[in-house]
Amino acid sequence: MHHPFLAGVANELEGLGIATLRYQFPYMEHHGKRPDPPALCHATARAAVAAALQLSPSLPLFAGGKSFGGRMTSQAQAASPLADVRGLVFLGFPLHPPKQPSETRAQHLFKVKIPLLFLQGTRDAFAELSLLQPLLVQLGDGARLTLIQDADHSFHVPARTGRTDAQVQTEMLTALSSWTDSITSMLRREM
Repeated sequence: MHHPFLAGVANELEGLGIATLRYQFPYMEHHGKRPDPPALCHATARAAVAAALQLSPSLPLFAGGKSFGGRMTSQAQAASPLADVRGLVFLGFPLHPPKQPSETRAQHLFKVKIPLLFLQGTRDAFAELSLLQPLLVQLGDGARLTLIQDADHSFHVPARTGRTDAQVQTEMLTALSSWTDSITSMLRREM
């Protein structure tokens, strides 16, 4: 939760007018090396959503996370919809472990019935584009992929690109803000 990347994301989103609620899974709180069982992670995501709703009940709510956090949030949503969540945002969805291409980690996404935003680096070893892009086509119109050129799973880019991590983060979060605005506008029109 206090990782510089996540703190930077929260600060920049605040500048874009988007409030954030950061949390961590119990194993991170206790400095454990092994992730908690999925059921505990799902319950933690649900508790975070409930806390966000209590703190700001009038704001449109989006959930998600970086890598494992995003996957656990989407699994919780697939099992039983998270209260009032309008869409899920993935900052580097971990489709598979590096050098072990597979789509099995994404099968639960077909049960998610709210919009999905995948922000992925084109060099992300956890999500080969040859697998991720066809998956998003199968997920349909509710899934959007925004590729961050030359970024890896941590959204770092090689120095040769001439871009800084801060520029990449701004590009990524501008896309996120635009997407949440479009979802919120669509929901207003439906009301």
